[in-house]
Amino acid sequence: MLVLMISADSDQPLSAALEATVSRFAGMVRQVGWRHRLSDADVDEVMQEVRLRLWRSRGSSEQIATANASYVYRTAMSAAVDLLRRRRSRRADATISLDSQSDIVAECPAGPDTDLAASELNQQVAQAIETIPPTRRAVVRMHLAGYPREEIADLLGWSEAKTRNLLYRGLADLRARLAERGIGLDRMEARA
Repeated sequence: MLVLMISADSDQPLSAALEATVSRFAGMVRQVGWRHRLSDADVDEVMQEVRLRLWRSRGSSEQIATANASYVYRTAMSAAVDLLRRRRSRRADATISLDSQSDIVAECPAGPDTDLAASELNQQVAQAIETIPPTRRAVVRMHLAGYPREEIADLLGWSEAKTRNLLYRGLADLRARLAERGIGLDRMEARA
């Protein structure tokens, strides 16, 4: 684990330089995500990963401020490819044998109506996530994308306790927002 020792006085210029650099190249990072056909939540995740990688690789505010476009582009490409590889790896681990697959197909009626309902539900969940406090959004998105809590803590540079706290509070907020919209567990389970 990477530990940076920064005095309280130098913390402000570092975060300001980091945010200025990220906002300067935000459009390019988003383009990289869209080229890889990532969802908006995944593009936000790539953006967060670029932020983390810049912070880890370039310790001082002067180094972060001098990051050039090609470095940020390569970092964004690497983050997007890593995200896709993690997803592919998780899908390979969650394969189902062909014998049991016929039971699942019989249980889940497929069709345009089901696809449309799932798409609308995904959109409503994404909108509800946008209403929860910003400090909890990234953790909830990463959790819903399948990341384990320990990996989320490591990627965000937080303690396990902070990650767990923000995740549980964020999920509670999300459930409350969805309940306000009339979306309960029964509708969520029907989608799965």
